[in-house]
Amino acid sequence: MIANIKNTLIRFIKHPTFLSFYLPSFLVAFAWGVRSPVLPLYASELSGVYLLIGLISAGGGLGTMITDLPIGRLIQHMDKRHTMTIGIAMDALSTLALVWVDSIWVAIGLRIVGGVGHAVFSIARHTYITNAIRIKSRGRAISLLGGILRMGLFLGPAIGGMIGERFGIRLPFAAYALISFVAISVILLAKNQTTEEIQSQKRPSKSAVSLREALQGRWGIFLIASLSYILGQIAIAGESLIIPLWGSEVLMLSADRIGWVMSLSSAVSLILFYPAGTIMDRWGRKFALVPSFLLIGLGLGLLPLTGGFWGLAIIAMVIGLGHGFGSGAMLTLGSDLSPKLGRSAFLGAWQWIADIGSSGGPLVVGLVADILALPFASLAVAFAGLLAGGVIALFVPETLKWKEGGNQGAERIS
Repeated sequence: MIANIKNTLIRFIKHPTFLSFYLPSFLVAFAWGVRSPVLPLYASELSGVYLLIGLISAGGGLGTMITDLPIGRLIQHMDKRHTMTIGIAMDALSTLALVWVDSIWVAIGLRIVGGVGHAVFSIARHTYITNAIRIKSRGRAISLLGGILRMGLFLGPAIGGMIGERFGIRLPFAAYALISFVAISVILLAKNQTTEEIQSQKRPSKSAVSLREALQGRWGIFLIASLSYILGQIAIAGESLIIPLWGSEVLMLSADRIGWVMSLSSAVSLILFYPAGTIMDRWGRKFALVPSFLLIGLGLGLLPLTGGFWGLAIIAMVIGLGHGFGSGAMLTLGSDLSPKLGRSAFLGAWQWIADIGSSGGPLVVGLVADILALPFASLAVAFAGLLAGGVIALFVPETLKWKEGGNQGAERIS
């Protein structure tokens, strides 16, 4: 197993998309991790209302949600790597501005702008990798991307927490911008080393395909898969808010200790990212997705029982196991469902579905916490995670068999 992982990673490093795609993805995830433990704490400084704190965390998701559909169609004829740099820059600049902002409403507005940038980046990235791999190795390739993202999220929170504790909770926003611009530089410098001319990256026809055309024959599976995606993202996004808040306001932990908790969660998820990809490609996507959401729901359901740093760390690691099983799984499912014509339009809609859940998670946490209490908010998002697993298990067909033989002309990355 270790030898297989080593050989796969070596092939990834040598592949022409490593510098233009995988390394920038790691840097963006690392920056995201640096920001994640301090963003809820920054929001709580601006307002004591949980719903407004939730809006700060949900703002990015709201920004992506309102632009996913038009961006998905807009970028069909655009160079996907250059499109990624535009998205990264928008998110970086809006995050940097938070260093000087003291208004909750301005902060929410900047988070929405950052979400627009994230929509541009994530849809372009998802389209790029979907075009570049075959369906039979797609689970491993995207789960390895997920592992790269988890590695960034493992390293980032501890560093962001330490920076926030020692230099103030706003300085990690500047670090976020710096790392993001390094990612942009890597993409631009790698321009001549990548291959937009690989067989799978042929330019589409000049007439853009509409979302309705892209969804033709896929409406039923798209709708039921979308329901599970929304529920799962509510749990995941709610978790990213409630763990820092629980650590800070209930357990009275410092920012750096909260960062370590979140890094431990990401560290555990790294254990399973490669096995998860193998499971998806050998047995099917559902064999990774169902245990993923069930573990996340279980961890969130047990969160109110924690009474200190190690209790919170153990629960975070249980949730990390869930993330490990689901590493890249929903992206893989979306890639399986997407057609060759109108792919970016379809994946824009898929991202839009995800962002409904991402925006809803923090809002559910904030609303339930304001009306009842923080433990009930944890139980609410736990229920969403468990329900997501149930919907996938019972109603979502196995796409590995449903679309067997797709993307035969694509270059294999495995």
